Amino acid sequence: MQQSNPRSMIENARRGGYAVGAYNMHNEETTEALVWAAERSSSPIFLQVGRAIIPHMGVRRAFEMTKRIAEKSNAEYVIHLDHGSWDEVLEAIKLGFKSVMYDGAHLPFEENIATTRKIVEIAHAFGIPVEAELGKIPDVGQSVNWEDYYTDVEEARRFVAETGIDYLAISVGIVHGVVPGIPLEPINIQRIKDIKAATGIPLVLHGASGLTQREVDEARAAGVHKFNADTDLRHAFRSGFESIWAKGDRQLEEAMAEGRTRMIDATIDKMKSYGCIGKSALELAA
Repeated sequence: MQQSNPRSMIENARRGGYAVGAYNMHNEETTEALVWAAERSSSPIFLQVGRAIIPHMGVRRAFEMTKRIAEKSNAEYVIHLDHGSWDEVLEAIKLGFKSVMYDGAHLPFEENIATTRKIVEIAHAFGIPVEAELGKIPDVGQSVNWEDYYTDVEEARRFVAETGIDYLAISVGIVHGVVPGIPLEPINIQRIKDIKAATGIPLVLHGASGLTQREVDEARAAGVHKFNADTDLRHAFRSGFESIWAKGDRQLEEAMAEGRTRMIDATIDKMKSYGCIGKSALELAA
């Protein structure tokens, strides 16, 4: 199957009161796990070329691998560039990505607005929606003053109005790299509601591993319709791999296959959590 329309995917989620998951691939087996999970559960999915895979194989090879595997499936999918630089976003547009995230969050606010606006102009000329991020997301275990990390409501309003982005990733208490046993702060649902009211566009939560079901449900109700999750799925893959490897000298392929199986199950669990099981537009149109 060809890539779906990401705007329709998010709009369907908004209307239906659910969210779509966005997950990172790392190799052939993890790509298959995500695609097969979407296919088996009839769930829409964003297949993300993220910050880990780009240094490993580059944007082009990662896209070609993902496209080759996904096109053989009956899944409703979009290939999305996550946290792309200026050059990576331009490359992604040329390659055929249907959705991009430009990450200018490290830039001064005014410069972030200017560069993001230019990216939006280019991407929209090709019919491609743009995600961007405001606020800072710490790594798990960091000691932070959350008010310094939260997305500012007024900055979000101005940023969306002046750039024309389609989706905004926000910081409301989430962290990157969840580690089992390390407690997390509850996310700030009121801040999500305030940002949604100020911007009027669909919101995105990165670092969604480790959220409770109650937090997921409340975030969806407040305006989040795309969750980015990676750590929980990598842990599932690792547990499967290590369960075989611990038995002694085994074939690498056997360990990778078990990792893939467990990652499929973990991905379907995420899809259940986000409420998108059976929400594939391809399934509903059949």
